[in-house]
Amino acid sequence: MAILEIDDIRVFYDNIEALKGVSIAVEEHQIVTLVGANGAGKTTTLRAISGLLHPRLGEIRYNGESLADVPPHEISQMGIVQVPEGRRIFAKLTVDENLMMGAFARNDRGGIAEDKERMMALFPRLKERIKQVAGTLSGGEQQMVATARALMARPRVLLMDEPSMGLAPQLVEQVFQTIRAINKQGVTILLVEQNALAALNVADFAYVLESGHIALSGRGSDLIDDERVQSAYLG
Repeated sequence: MAILEIDDIRVFYDNIEALKGVSIAVEEHQIVTLVGANGAGKTTTLRAISGLLHPRLGEIRYNGESLADVPPHEISQMGIVQVPEGRRIFAKLTVDENLMMGAFARNDRGGIAEDKERMMALFPRLKERIKQVAGTLSGGEQQMVATARALMARPRVLLMDEPSMGLAPQLVEQVFQTIRAINKQGVTILLVEQNALAALNVADFAYVLESGHIALSGRGSDLIDDERVQSAYLG
């Protein structure tokens, strides 16, 4: 059963139609990826799910309930949390303070402490940098902070927007290993990624987004072998 359903949504920026009837389904405990070129509508889809953009038509449902009138902060508290494109960490705060910002809506001190320890196990590098100002970290370390901050909210569905952007190849591999590890801990992931090969390799199911509409869909492993995907995205 799908935990997250996007049903024929159309999203506009003023009079420009960015999403032209997009429908996707994300089943619980899956990794689902959206791949496509710049401007295809991938980030717009995530922003619509998060409540930052409002579809003019269509519906987004979480656990079968419409998110149409739910504000972004309540969507986050319900269990849908986004790791934004470009990390967008709190650069002047320490790593520890960034993680605590992820848990700002929680009041279970014991659980927060346990989750922080879990983040240190998932991202050992952050344990070494816990008191360091986050803006002084490398790009890869900042991506770790952004992901750990989101996980501190205890999401059921994690929206990840271009997590490998701007990272060296060896760090990209680490990012996707981490995505697998997070998923194995029970978190459902909707991944937006330009690195199509890496994204399809990790995905249970995938959608190819082109110019605001779904052009192809299928299991990640099947799309890797699709001639159209190979020609357009895999070189």
